[in-house]
Amino acid sequence: MEFSQLTFSAALPEFILIALALAMVLVAAFARQTQADEQGTIKLVRTLSLLGYFAAFLAVFSVPDGRVVLFNDLFAVNDLVIYMKGLILVGAFFASWLVSEQWGEGIDRAEFHLLVLMAVVGMLLMVSANDLISLYMALELQSLPLYVVAAMRTSSLKSSEAGLKYFLLGALSSGLLLYGASLVYGFSGSTNFDAIASSLSGGASVGMVVGMVFLLSGLAFKISAAPFHMWTPDVYEGAPTPVTALFAIVPKVAGMTLLMNVTYSAFGNITDQWVQILIALSVASMIVGATGAIMQQNIKRMLAYSSIAHMGYALAGLAAGTSEGASAVVIYMTTYVFMGAAAFGVIMTMRREGTPVEKISDLSGLSATHPLLAAAMMIVMFSMAGIPPLAGFFGKWYVFLAAVNAGLIPLAVIGVLTSVIGAFYYLRIIRLMYFQDSDAPLDEGLAHQNRMILVVSIGFILLFFFGIGALSEQATSIVSVYF
Repeated sequence: MEFSQLTFSAALPEFILIALALAMVLVAAFARQTQADEQGTIKLVRTLSLLGYFAAFLAVFSVPDGRVVLFNDLFAVNDLVIYMKGLILVGAFFASWLVSEQWGEGIDRAEFHLLVLMAVVGMLLMVSANDLISLYMALELQSLPLYVVAAMRTSSLKSSEAGLKYFLLGALSSGLLLYGASLVYGFSGSTNFDAIASSLSGGASVGMVVGMVFLLSGLAFKISAAPFHMWTPDVYEGAPTPVTALFAIVPKVAGMTLLMNVTYSAFGNITDQWVQILIALSVASMIVGATGAIMQQNIKRMLAYSSIAHMGYALAGLAAGTSEGASAVVIYMTTYVFMGAAAFGVIMTMRREGTPVEKISDLSGLSATHPLLAAAMMIVMFSMAGIPPLAGFFGKWYVFLAAVNAGLIPLAVIGVLTSVIGAFYYLRIIRLMYFQDSDAPLDEGLAHQNRMILVVSIGFILLFFFGIGALSEQATSIVSVYF
C-alpha cells in the first residue's frame, strides 16, 4: 500500500467530517434567505451532520489494523483508537439526534450542529494524538466549540454563565497542561510520545514527574475528575439540555482514551509514579461524586455529580496499570455511553405545558402517567447504581476486579462503598416515580428522536449480559498494543 493510500484510509473518519464541516459552512451561509429557508437549512445541516457521523463510523472500519503512525509521528492509529473513535461517533450521533426543532430548547440552529461537528473532529484527533503538540491542538479544537455551545441559549443568564465559567476554567486547565507539557519536553528533549517513553527507560527525574503531574491535572479537568470538577455541576445545569447530554457522554470517552494513551504510551516506563496520581484522582472523584449528588434537587446537577463518580470508577481500572485494568476501562466507557444517552433521552422528554422541567421532584408519579418512560428511567438508574444483571454492574465489576488483582484493594473497597452511597440518589428517583403522586403531570408525547435513543440504549443495557464475553475478549485484544 502506498503512503498516500495508507494516510487516507487511516485518517478517513477525520477527512470525512472536516470536508462535511466545510460544506456545512457554505450551506448555512448561502441557503438561508427567508424564515422558511432558514428552517429548511437547519434541517439540512442537522441531517448532514447525522449522515456525517454515520459515514465516519463506517469509515472507522476501513482503518488499517495494527499500529500506524503518520504525519511525522504526530498521528497514530491502533486497535484501541479505532474502537474508541467508533464509540465517540456513536455518542455524537446520539447527542445530535436528540436535538430537534421541538426539543432543541432554542439551540437547533445550523451553527450548533457545525460547532458540535468540529468538536467531534477534535475528539477524534485527540485519541490519535502521538505528540504533545498534536495533543494540545486537538484538545483546543474540541474545547473551543464546546465553550460556545454551552452559552448558545443567549436568552438564558444561566446558559451564559455556564459558557463563561466553562471557558475560564478551561483556560486554566489548558495552562496547567501546557506548563506540564513544557516541563516534559524540557526533561525528555522531545514532544513525541515514543521518544518520551524511550527517555524514561532509565527512570524519571523530579522535573519530569512534576511535569507529568501538571499534564495529568490538565487532562483530569477534561473528564471532570475531582478535584478538577468544579465547573461540572454549574455547566451541566446552565447549558441547554441537549448540550449537557453532549458534555456528559462524548468528551468523557475522548478524554479517558487520551489519558490512557498518555499514561500507557508516553509514561509507560514510570508506571509507579502516575499510578499514585490516578489513585488520588479516582478516590477523590468517587467520594465527591457520590456525596455531592445526594442533596441535589436539579436532575442535571445530580447527573453531573454522578458523572464525576463514574469517571472515578473508570480511573480505578486505569490506576491498576495492567492490561486487565485497561480492558476494564474500555468496557466501562462502552456502558457509560449508552447509560448517559438513555438518561438524557428521558430528561429531554420532561416537559410541562411545553416548558422543559429539570427538578427531580417533577418525576413524581411518572409511572402513572408515563409508564414506559418511568420503566426506562428505572432501568437506567438501576444500571448506574450497578444492579445486576444490567450493563452498569458489569462495568463496575471489571474495574474493581482489575484494581483488586493489581493489589489496590483499598481503592476497590472505596469504590464499592461509594457505589452503595450512590445507590441512594438513584433509588430516590425510582421511589418518586413509583411511590409518589404528582400534582401536575408532565406533557404527553415522546419525540421520535428520544424514542429511538431509548429503544437502542435500553436494549443495550438489558441485553449487555449476553455480549459481555465477546466484548471482554475484544477489549483485552485491543489494549494489547500497550503491553
